Amino acid sequence: METRPQGSPRVVLSEAAQSPTTPPQARGTGSVAAAGPLLPDIGVIALVPDYWGGPWMPRHYVLTRLARYFHVVWVDPPREWRDWWLRGARQTPVALTNEMVVPGFAVYRPGRWLPLLYRPAFGAGLTERLRVWRARQLLHARGCRRTIMYLWRPEFARALDAFRPTIACYHIDDEYTFSEAERPLGESEARLIARVDQVIIHSPALLEKKGHLNSHTALIPNGVHYRAYAGQAAEPEDLRPIARPRIGYVGFIKEQLDIPLLLLLARRHAEWSFVLIGPSRLTGADATTFADLVRLPNVHWLGPKPVNALPAYTQQLDVCLMCYRMTDYTKYIYPLKLHEYLATGHPVVGSPIRSLLSFGDVITLAQTEDEWSAALQHALAPAAGAPAAVAARRQVARDHDWDRLVARIARTLCERLGPNDLARFDAVAATTVPEPASQTVAACQNA
Repeated sequence: METRPQGSPRVVLSEAAQSPTTPPQARGTGSVAAAGPLLPDIGVIALVPDYWGGPWMPRHYVLTRLARYFHVVWVDPPREWRDWWLRGARQTPVALTNEMVVPGFAVYRPGRWLPLLYRPAFGAGLTERLRVWRARQLLHARGCRRTIMYLWRPEFARALDAFRPTIACYHIDDEYTFSEAERPLGESEARLIARVDQVIIHSPALLEKKGHLNSHTALIPNGVHYRAYAGQAAEPEDLRPIARPRIGYVGFIKEQLDIPLLLLLARRHAEWSFVLIGPSRLTGADATTFADLVRLPNVHWLGPKPVNALPAYTQQLDVCLMCYRMTDYTKYIYPLKLHEYLATGHPVVGSPIRSLLSFGDVITLAQTEDEWSAALQHALAPAAGAPAAVAARRQVARDHDWDRLVARIARTLCERLGPNDLARFDAVAATTVPEPASQTVAACQNA
């Protein structure tokens, strides 16, 4: 879970796209060409399902880092025509913060003249093509002569008909049926996977389900801003009064979590503080159970926090939780918090969902109440905090730093563009290689 970043805003208005005029210091640990992307003649049109400025998801981390290599235009979803013309919607400014944005990244927010239409089909298709063409014009104005269409949901497949991009990439970071019961792969998504030039899939189970449809498919999981989570920030004030040991969860509190299990564990271990950080999306029986949970004296729900505050909260926990229900949906997820937790060096206990099985050497897996109770007690033992155990967890997180993962994505895209672009990428890649982890941690601790 990440909420909207805080910082000095820069406004991007309707039918415009803009990036910071003063290049911010690069996020992560690699150096960045201050004047813009390393391969500035290549542009990315990113079709995403959410507005810039909302909760930070994998696409935020990927696309802002891709802007180190290529110009990137994030295309906000259009509003429905009723919102503009019947409900008097106003254009919401876009907040770009120096901490979160690099040169080469821009946001395009379609205005009232290019709304989302459903009927007639001709009008719906026309406005969709015009939105894509507008994003393409923004890239052309920045000197881009080749375009990568980067799709984050299957419903954006029609955009490939707006014009012929140099290559198209489909990034699968969820099971988009969102069903707790297994469903077959839909025909429209299967056609999209087969049509694009590159597919990126974030979890092993999704790779098994969808990876066979396109020979150019890469497994690239979610990552972590390693320097932020491996450092040591000041303890947040609202966390300071909470007694240790602190058993914590950081993220959206949603139906995929086993809330009844948390209630049982909190009642069973009144001597531990259970800390929950994030907004609740629960409804029905889960919401009722959650209300019972947060009424317990040893449970502390601190609510949502800004994205740049989350490392400090995570660092001040003693054990980190990933208590997911075992369903046909959760077997496909790859928790964003996995490597964020590991980067802190703290012990981690999780449910045995598919994506966590291969990390059994650095996290403890548990399913029943008794297994969870024993695992948490083991995680609080001195051996779990031994230097070798901490180092092993951090090494796994370091290997999944977003900088490294996105460098792989950028190189993969250059492979699809052709041998000349691959050679160009390899020639400049040395300027974006992350610094050694020891230097990274030291720099963060001394900041």
